[in-house]
Amino acid sequence: MNKILIIGAHPDDEILGVGGTILKHVKAGDQVKILILGDGETARETGDIAKRQNQAQTAAMALGVKDLILEKLPDNQFDSMPLLEVVKKIEKVISEFKPEIVYTHHGNDLNIDHQLTFQAVITACRPQPEFCVKKILTFETLSSTEWQNKTSDKIFLPNEYQDISEFIDKKIEILKNYQDELRLYPHPRSAEGIKILAQYRGLEVGFKYAEAFCLIRNIIN
Repeated sequence: MNKILIIGAHPDDEILGVGGTILKHVKAGDQVKILILGDGETARETGDIAKRQNQAQTAAMALGVKDLILEKLPDNQFDSMPLLEVVKKIEKVISEFKPEIVYTHHGNDLNIDHQLTFQAVITACRPQPEFCVKKILTFETLSSTEWQNKTSDKIFLPNEYQDISEFIDKKIEILKNYQDELRLYPHPRSAEGIKILAQYRGLEVGFKYAEAFCLIRNIIN
């Protein structure tokens, strides 16, 4: 059994980026914890923090994840606070849970909260002697990762894939808990867009559907 920590900036990022892989880890008997750093109050609609947190709890239950932590950093304003404050929140969770594998955002996403989440995770996961985290992977988040400038230093170039063919339909069904975040096709953050991306990532490696990741670090004893 592995201990897996998913760190997302906002409620729904955990499903968009790694939902199928979470389902796969749970089925394999791994212990999964989800940490959501942002309060979920979007720029489009105020006063919806409680609703988004309830949606996150419902989504976690559907994933089979019993361990969900919801922080309350201001949405799209992570840059308004010291990075160290974010790092300390992550360090606390890592110290208590002691995960071997961490999934988080691609460091060059368009969204500033995603960028700073990545920086905070990398800082919190400094590979000190006897440190528990051995593997760090970043995921892509539709309407943030692919909307970034397509220069070589920004683009998401995956080098690890998970076959989620068994879980793609359930991933999309769970994402429907976040009704405010789903859009109509051809918006990338639509049910069709999510399935198309999974199909494309699968085609890259011979699966029907896949989630793709960038391997940031893998320490082998």
